[in-house]
Amino acid sequence: MKKIIFTVLSLLIVTLLFVWSGVYNIAATDKHWGITNELIEILRERSIETRAENIIVPANLDDASGTGTTAKNYEEMCSVCHLAPGMEATELHEGLYPQPPVFSRSAHGEHDARDNFWVIKNGIKLTGMPAWGKSHTDAEIWALVIFIDRLNEMSAEEYQEAVSGG
Repeated sequence: MKKIIFTVLSLLIVTLLFVWSGVYNIAATDKHWGITNELIEILRERSIETRAENIIVPANLDDASGTGTTAKNYEEMCSVCHLAPGMEATELHEGLYPQPPVFSRSAHGEHDARDNFWVIKNGIKLTGMPAWGKSHTDAEIWALVIFIDRLNEMSAEEYQEAVSGG
C-alpha cells in the first residue's frame, strides 16, 4: 500500500513540476504533441458522446426547413469559423487551433445529430466554440443542426439564396 501511495504522490509531484515549469508551449502556432492530440481527441469525443447520449432527437427533425432565419443565424454566428459553401478561409478560421470543422466540406452525417446539438448548445472549452444555448432556444439549435448537416450538399448559390431568405 505504501508503494502505491508513494507512486501516486510521485506522479502528482512530477505532473505539478511539469505544469509549473512552463515547458509545454500552449501557443496556437505550436501544434500539440502527438500523444497530447490523441488524448484531447479522446477526451472531447467521449465527453460529448456521454453528455449527448440521453438527448432526444425531435421526431420531426427532417421536416424542419433549415433555411431563412436559420441560414442567417449560421451566416452571422458560425460562418466566420466554420465557413460556408464557396467561402474562402477567414483569418479567424486560419488562426484557430484546433481548426474548426468546415461543414460544407465534411462527410454527410459525420457526427450524430445529438452530438452536434450538445456542442452547439454547450460549446467546447479552449476551442473558441461558444455555448449558443445561452442565447438561443432548443428549437433554433435543432434547426442549426439540420442546416449544418445539409451544408455539404449546398452550392455557394444555394447557400446565398438561403441566407437572403429566398
